Amino acid sequence: MKPPVSRHACEARVYDRLLGGKDNYLPDRTLAGELLELQPHLETAARENRAFLARAVAVLGGLGVRQFLDIGCGLPTGDNVHQIAARHAPGARTVYVDHDPIVITHARAIMADDSDVTAFQADLRKPAELLGLAAATLDWDRPVAVLLGAVVHHLPGADDPAGVVAELRAALPPGGALVLTHATADVLPTRTAAAAARYGKGCGTVLTPRTRRQITAYFDGLTLLPPGVVLTAQWRARSANPARSLMYGGVGLHS
Repeated sequence: MKPPVSRHACEARVYDRLLGGKDNYLPDRTLAGELLELQPHLETAARENRAFLARAVAVLGGLGVRQFLDIGCGLPTGDNVHQIAARHAPGARTVYVDHDPIVITHARAIMADDSDVTAFQADLRKPAELLGLAAATLDWDRPVAVLLGAVVHHLPGADDPAGVVAELRAALPPGGALVLTHATADVLPTRTAAAAARYGKGCGTVLTPRTRRQITAYFDGLTLLPPGVVLTAQWRARSANPARSLMYGGVGLHS
């Protein structure tokens, strides 16, 4: 089931194209091609981001987490969070959240037969409302992992990303976790900045790369799992060219 045809590129479908997915259209492919001319490592970055999230979910499953809240989930592509969770955390529940109603419709259609998976539309910029909706499915008296994969960089400073993440962080129960990846211009800054600007114009949105220090601050008050906040390709993995991952990632536990 493909999303409805659109004459304009959108974040979810451009990302799907960078991952090698099929749920995208000509405007998305055109923009993705332009972005790759500006920053040739974007496909690698998208794959490394997904691989990081897969490792993080597997690790948390091994630590006993059985509830996963994936905010900014995007279109289902390849090995999804609920599938990884099912392998490493039997009986796990996964809740997908996205601001795009087409993404949620698509997710519900694909996951309709799985009683351990739900999806709903919500705005990350309204964390209290989002958490209230999630409470209908998740038990916040038990550990919950909140996943913010490649989504907070879509919040400009005016949307107070630090405050948004802090509110989500404050909701974590003991044993819960924050999993976060975020674009950075610490590496390959000129190309990354150019691609971010073109992406924002093409999708009618904002992409704000941030520094490692800024991204690390999102984990304030949590215990970072080793190796801390690092390039996604370096988190419990080996890479010959970690800079090409273009994002930092980390996992913080609420003890």
